[in-house]
Amino acid sequence: MSSYLRLRQICLVAPHLEPVISDIARIMGLAVCYRDGNVAKYGLENALLPVDTILLEVVAPFKDGTTAGRFIAKTGGRGGYMAIFCCDDPEERGRNANAMGVRTANVIDHAPYHGVQLHPRDCRAAFIEFNHTEGSDDILGPYPPAGPDWQKFIRTDVTQALTGVEMQSPDPAGLAEHWGKLIGVAPSGDAELKLPNATFRFVKGASEIMSALEFRVADVAQVLHTAKAKGLAVAGNEFLLGGVTFRLGA
Repeated sequence: MSSYLRLRQICLVAPHLEPVISDIARIMGLAVCYRDGNVAKYGLENALLPVDTILLEVVAPFKDGTTAGRFIAKTGGRGGYMAIFCCDDPEERGRNANAMGVRTANVIDHAPYHGVQLHPRDCRAAFIEFNHTEGSDDILGPYPPAGPDWQKFIRTDVTQALTGVEMQSPDPAGLAEHWGKLIGVAPSGDAELKLPNATFRFVKGASEIMSALEFRVADVAQVLHTAKAKGLAVAGNEFLLGGVTFRLGA
């Protein structure tokens, strides 16, 4: 199997699933494809919405003492929780991270799915997960975390793609280099990591967080109008939802 890496999923964290999930679905014209009962063992509930072939997930703790709950407390609810990449060999990428001093936080082995999650403190800014599903080398193939028929829930009439992820850091070039080594993508000169299906941009900020998601939408003004109608504060082409800035482009 040839080596590959794609952004598969972005996970946001919220104190409660509602109204975050409903707001994302309504404003962005997306549909929930799955709620995964397996995350209950971590004290979480979740919902996933496909944005074309990238999954957008929101998790929320329902009891005290969860990693997600600690993340919310530490960040004040600001910042995305996980960047999840599909690849040919999660174990190899995990070993590479360990050799850099980045610890493995969790290994998920639910055949045909295998995932390696890295420790967020070592990753900086957010969790990184590498995963592979047997038979899923087709980007529209099986992906168990999103349910048995996630492809049927893809809606592209409003939101067409998740195109970029913004990461903030007091040292954006340093964080870009660190993440570049972890995921095996060399940064370009302007602190960007370009993947086949999305770009990670690293910008100056007071703390290290996943700060924004960038979307291509059919009608920017209409989406902003819907966000305002939902009571969100809109500034320019963006609004805050689920702890991150949703930034829109045509």
